[in-house]
Amino acid sequence: MVKRNLYSDIMMSGGFGFNVFTEEEIERVHLATLEVMEKTGLYVGTEEALDILEGGGARVDREKQIAKFPAYLVEDCIRSAPANIVLHGRDPAHDVILEGNRVNFCTFGQGVSVMELDGMVRDSVTTDVGKAALLTDAMEEVDVCERSLNAADAPNDVAPIHEAEVVFANTAKHTVYGPGNGWRAGKIIKMAQAIVGGADALRERPICTINCSPTSPLSLDENCCTGVMTCARAGVPCNLISMVMAGMSGPITLAGSLVVHNCEILGAVVLHQLTAKGAPVIYGCSSLGFDLKRTTTPVGSPECGLLNAGAPRMAKKYMLPSFSAGG
Repeated sequence: MVKRNLYSDIMMSGGFGFNVFTEEEIERVHLATLEVMEKTGLYVGTEEALDILEGGGARVDREKQIAKFPAYLVEDCIRSAPANIVLHGRDPAHDVILEGNRVNFCTFGQGVSVMELDGMVRDSVTTDVGKAALLTDAMEEVDVCERSLNAADAPNDVAPIHEAEVVFANTAKHTVYGPGNGWRAGKIIKMAQAIVGGADALRERPICTINCSPTSPLSLDENCCTGVMTCARAGVPCNLISMVMAGMSGPITLAGSLVVHNCEILGAVVLHQLTAKGAPVIYGCSSLGFDLKRTTTPVGSPECGLLNAGAPRMAKKYMLPSFSAGG
C-alpha cells in the first residue's frame, strides 16, 4: 500500500502553502531561464554527456565544453520526466508517493560530529551512520531515510559506499545517498540490486534515490554528469540538488539566483532524460544566501527559506516532484 501524506495547499487545511512569487513572476523566471540556457549555456564536464546532449539537439562547443539548449529541447525533456514518483521501501508498507502538493519528510545529511551523553564531541564513524538510520526507521514522522552522518573512519574515496551498506541494513524505508560521482553511485545501485533481486527488480521497485549536484554557477561537472547518467540508466530516482549561494555563486537578488538554480536543474534534467526518457527525476534545492559581511552561508536565514520555497514553485510549474532543504 503506497503511503499518501496530506496535501499542502493554501486552500486546504491539510498542510500549508507559501507563494514566494506570483504566477507572472514564475513565468518570468522560466523565460529568463530559457534565455540563459540558449544564449549562455552550461559547462558540461564529460565528452559522453556532450555527445548525448548534442545528439538530442543541443549546440555544443567542444573546446569550451559548453552546451546551449534550445527552448524546445528543454521543454520536451521536462514533459518526458514523470510527474509522480513512488519512493519504494524495502518493506512495501513504507512506500511513499511524490505527487501534487503532498508533503513528505526525510532526514538530510550529512553531519560530521556526534556528541556523547557526557558532552564529548567526536567525529562520526560508520557505526553511528547505522544507528542514525535505525533511529530514522523508528520515527513515524520521517518518511524517507537519507544517511545523516559521515563515516570518518572509512577511506574518503569509498566512505559513501560504507555509509550505504549500514543504512541499507538498518532501515526498511526508502533510502537516499549522495555518493558524489557516477562510480560510487553505481556501487550503491549494485547493492540495491542485490537486495531486491536484480537490475530489473530494482527498476520496478527502486528502493534508493541518488543525489546529484550541479556546481554553481551554471556547471554540470564530471561528477554530476556521471551520477546523472548512471541513475537514469538504472531507473533509480535522481534528486538534482542545486546549491546556489545568492551573492556568491549566484546573483545577489533571490529571483536572479533562482534563475541560475533553475538553469542548472533543467540542464541536468535534459541530460537525464536524453540518457533514458521517462526515468524518474526530482527537482531539488539546497540553495541559500551568502553573508557578504561574515563570509558565511547562514542556513537559518530568511533568504534560505525563501529560495527553498521558491524552487518547489518552479517544480510545480514543470509538474516535477520536488525536494527542498528545510534548514
